[in-house]
Amino acid sequence: MRSFDSLTEREILALAISLEEEDERVYAEYAEGLRESFPASAAVFDGMREEESGHRRRLIELFKSKFGDHIPLIRRSDVRGFVHRKPVWLVQPLGLETVRNQAATMEVESRRFYEKAAARAQDPNVRQLLDDLAQEERHHENRAEQLEKDKLRPDIKHEEDEANRRLFVLQIVQPGLAGLMDGSVSTLAPVFAAAFATHKSWDAFLVGLAASVGAGISMGFAEALSDDGSLTGRGHPWVRGFICGLMTALGGIGHTLPFLIPDFSAAMVAAVVIVLIELGVISWIRHRYMETPPLSAALQVGLGGLLVFVTGVLIGSS
Repeated sequence: MRSFDSLTEREILALAISLEEEDERVYAEYAEGLRESFPASAAVFDGMREEESGHRRRLIELFKSKFGDHIPLIRRSDVRGFVHRKPVWLVQPLGLETVRNQAATMEVESRRFYEKAAARAQDPNVRQLLDDLAQEERHHENRAEQLEKDKLRPDIKHEEDEANRRLFVLQIVQPGLAGLMDGSVSTLAPVFAAAFATHKSWDAFLVGLAASVGAGISMGFAEALSDDGSLTGRGHPWVRGFICGLMTALGGIGHTLPFLIPDFSAAMVAAVVIVLIELGVISWIRHRYMETPPLSAALQVGLGGLLVFVTGVLIGSS
């Protein structure tokens, strides 16, 4: 790997051509990845791709006039100092805000590259082009904002933001909430049944831990195998399964941990308090993301939790 300061003008131009080609392809990937759900934002990235294509053509023309037709292949990974980018194909599906933020970071990095390259250039024509590109990249963020204004009218941007929110709810919140509800509510019966049956904190802890982990594994596989997301838009099945399974386990472990307290009475009080907190969090999530009225959410979650809790207490006390 070479340092930037060791590059010749020929190598700097070759690197600039490679960077513009990479950015052009990244914007094309962004546009294609967003086109189905966010067509207006895809049009923004189509416009930015065309800008990068124009930069690359100008660089190639200058390179050929100065150094001939053969352009050496120099990648960003061959030069120290560049920020590592995760390949676009590894971050599917593309998140709207993530893509917008990444594009802004790319423009800042390109501007700094051209500013530093222009400062090192000796040939007047090379320095002039690099200065021009640095200036264009400096205004490129404004260009991106202008493209957004042209392509993303307030009503369209609002629609895309709402679509982005719906995808987040569908792919993250729903499986997580299902897991949290199952873990927090279904494990109440075995945990408190064991607690009242034995009056031993450690026994209740072991039962709660086993129930939580087992429920997490079961719910995770059930969610992952329910559908592949291709028709429902619910995202990658194994991601959903992991989220659902993790939240199921956490929901059960939350009110299980207090039974690590040796004193049974203190452990029981702490566990009940945590159960109330868990049910409150679930009610808030249902209200915040599922648009359930606060009172209705609290009653639904509270009633379900109370029934399972009482079941556990009655079985444990019998």
